Amino acid sequence: MAEALLHHVTLPMRTGFDHPAARRRNSDSLLLSLTVDGHRGLGECAPRPYVTGESSDGVRAALQRLDLGPLFRRLRSIPPADLLDALRSAGFEETFGITGGNNLVCLLETAVIDLLGRRLGTPVRDLLPDGLGDTPLPADEPLPVSQVLDLGTDPQEFLDTRGPFHFVKIKASDDPARDVRTVAAIRDRLGEAVPVMVDANMSWSPDTAAGLVKRLRDAGADLFEEPLPKRSWAALRELRRSTGATVMLDESLSGPADAHTAVRSGACDAFNVRVSKCGGLFHSARVIEFSRAHGIAFQIGVQVAEVGPLINAGRALAFRNPDALTVEAGQSDRFFDRMVVSPRPAVDRGTNTISPVDAAGFGLELDASAGPYAVLAFTEGKELWHPPTPDPLTKARA
Repeated sequence: MAEALLHHVTLPMRTGFDHPAARRRNSDSLLLSLTVDGHRGLGECAPRPYVTGESSDGVRAALQRLDLGPLFRRLRSIPPADLLDALRSAGFEETFGITGGNNLVCLLETAVIDLLGRRLGTPVRDLLPDGLGDTPLPADEPLPVSQVLDLGTDPQEFLDTRGPFHFVKIKASDDPARDVRTVAAIRDRLGEAVPVMVDANMSWSPDTAAGLVKRLRDAGADLFEEPLPKRSWAALRELRRSTGATVMLDESLSGPADAHTAVRSGACDAFNVRVSKCGGLFHSARVIEFSRAHGIAFQIGVQVAEVGPLINAGRALAFRNPDALTVEAGQSDRFFDRMVVSPRPAVDRGTNTISPVDAAGFGLELDASAGPYAVLAFTEGKELWHPPTPDPLTKARA
């Protein structure tokens, strides 16, 4: 028996998160459960229209047009180790004959890789390409994570409550003087050792960016994330040339093609690699491999308010690529009173570090609380997606 169950998870957030491109008060993730002959995999995507142009409704509609029968047959007929080899060499789309937007591919790929990990008894991090080549991966020691100051959080409260600090990202406001004061206060408290990055989320113009960069650098900022409108390749190159700014790309980077264009254009110094926007783990791994080969730094990022599989997917990528500039581990512990998976992905807030998942796959199970978010189901042998019936495994845990 093979079936799929799609959830549109809109968990209310205990505290909101504001930045120049969006304000968020609840999660907006699609979570897919695939079950094949008793083996289950959980996947997630978090579409953001201002990043890839995709929405949850659009991804849901695209998924609903797919016949999952061929995917189920490949999962059943090909040994998991052979499927893993195909994923590593050819990627998800070619291996399974499925095309679509980045978030659709991410949703399906993360569910499949979780299922394969469970069948093989292996954590997802050990299924991913080894980007360090001949350099041995370090022991599974905790990784430090960055702290993000959004527009709804007071800088003094942030400094007093969010440490220890390994890397700080500040969301830019529409008030440059406020941003200069914030950067200066953080630099004054933390000294020179902690990198400080200002993220403009595409909100600055080419005419004003150089002046803003100068003021913020003088206050203590080290890096600037997505300072200009998306894919302003020539203007980004000129900003770097005229100011010496270290630029990280985020919204401009949706996969390997953008990475090639950015490097060819001289538009950046670093990439923010987020699994969902880049089209899954294997596309993300290709971006990191390319960045490393071309002397571009990279960050393992997150979408705000991921709800489960995406969190552990990013962490699997981080532990496979420990030379990242920094890692964003998410704030699910601060955002949500409850979650739809267990165990809850954790951050050690005493040290602001994360530890690797030692369970098979992503190490997560779907909770009974996911039930109300179920929106579509697909059952092998039926031609169409249909309204969901109660999920027996979830119901049994209720």
